[in-house]
Amino acid sequence: MEYRRLGKSGLQVSTLSFGSWVSFSKQINDKVADELMGLAYDNGINFFDNAEIYALGESEKMMGRVIKKKKWDRSSYLVSSKVFWGWRGANNKPNQTGLSRKHVIEACNEALIRLQVDYLDLYLCHRPDKGTPILETVLAMNTLIQQGKVLYWGTSEWSGVEIMEAHRIAAEYRLIGPTTEQPQYNMFERQKMEKEYLDIFRTVGLGTTIWSPLASGLLSGKYNDGIPKNSRFALEGFDWLKDRWVLDDNIKKVKKITDLAGKLGVSTASLSIAWCIKNPNVSTAILGATKKQQLLDNLKSLEVVKLLTPEIMTKIDEIMKNKPTLPDY
Repeated sequence: MEYRRLGKSGLQVSTLSFGSWVSFSKQINDKVADELMGLAYDNGINFFDNAEIYALGESEKMMGRVIKKKKWDRSSYLVSSKVFWGWRGANNKPNQTGLSRKHVIEACNEALIRLQVDYLDLYLCHRPDKGTPILETVLAMNTLIQQGKVLYWGTSEWSGVEIMEAHRIAAEYRLIGPTTEQPQYNMFERQKMEKEYLDIFRTVGLGTTIWSPLASGLLSGKYNDGIPKNSRFALEGFDWLKDRWVLDDNIKKVKKITDLAGKLGVSTASLSIAWCIKNPNVSTAILGATKKQQLLDNLKSLEVVKLLTPEIMTKIDEIMKNKPTLPDY
């Protein structure tokens, strides 16, 4: 397993990591979560991703039960959570969401209880909060770090401008700034990673824990001939995912990627994940497997990276037709 640094920090993160969005408490139970997290850990994965909103807190509870049962050396793995939406769903009161100092600190304390850990290795602002000054959020994160409850903090789906404003504020007030961003990145979603964040990578540095490397499973090829039962696109409450991805033009492109994967002798999923982690600015790609065989296949992407020659990368660009145009410097 290859390891990369998170931004300019000393934190080492495995190139592939394991997340719980959609799957934990919705598609899998404790027994399956235990098996998959154990398989991931035994194969070198050291980063496990979560968030307060996933299954309204139940995802963190499930991961916490597995971690407690495993009794892994705490220094051998990283665990994250994210704050913004709260965990009470429709029952959230005004101060139980967002990035105010109150919610950031209270949500962290709640996440620690659910995950059954003493500290979070990484705590992310799940979305930007237009109603809270960035200074207030940076100060809150700095407080949590000083208290030893958080080691590093970062953002998720923030704009490049917002990330740099957080860095500016941190420098001005001598606070600890964000080390990482969690953007969506896959063959369909390229703008932020390949264009918007480039100057941040070059200057202050930015680690990335990318999510949805398979475009919510579309790039696994399993939707090429329809939507299977028990897949996330068939789950109640996730119609927006289906509407976002299951489009005729997208399916046509995935079928061509599947043909290319077949010629290389690899799966569509492993090719798609390998394409993501080939980008040197990707610190880790979060996997979301629900079955042992699925996770084992995803892990093969580490070897598939070697097959991605300039010629193959060009073929993928020709299929996708969405490579960002960079400005002339």
